Amino acid sequence: MSRYVALLRGINVGGNNLIKMSELRNSFAGMGFAEVETYIQSGNVVFSSKQMTKAKLEALIEKALSDAFRYQSRVVIVSATELERVVSQAPKGFGKDKDLYRYDVLFVKEPMRTSEVLEVLPMKAGIDTAHAGDHALYFRRLYSKAGQSYLPKLVRLAVYQNITIRNWNTTTKLLEMVNRE
Repeated sequence: MSRYVALLRGINVGGNNLIKMSELRNSFAGMGFAEVETYIQSGNVVFSSKQMTKAKLEALIEKALSDAFRYQSRVVIVSATELERVVSQAPKGFGKDKDLYRYDVLFVKEPMRTSEVLEVLPMKAGIDTAHAGDHALYFRRLYSKAGQSYLPKLVRLAVYQNITIRNWNTTTKLLEMVNRE
């Protein structure tokens, strides 16, 4: 069995696509996954599965969730190994100065590449910075000027449909969960 994280897009946001975490866990268990855990209400599911390609996992989960909860499900699957790489590839000091910066990780749904997203990612000079890793982008914005950040403009771009965003604390917590024995 391999460990994975399913990062669901667009649930429990702004009163839309409301899904209880207990129902989400039951849905994943019903798909045959083991050791299913959820973390906070924003659609983070850690689970174990027999070896399967990420594309097959995504297709299976997206169809099952779309059918069960009557919404157009979009999921980014990250293996335990990939999540370890996401955390280890973070730029030096990323996530360390929480009084000065807000830190977000933009997970990219394959086959899109992080370099493609970085090319079109809107950034405000002096407020936003971003770096691309293998599976995610690392976005940092000045906390005192977060309202001036261009990150919200990302939702207007076509690439946004292939991205899901988690803050740094959530990302590191998911790594702890996926590595639990």
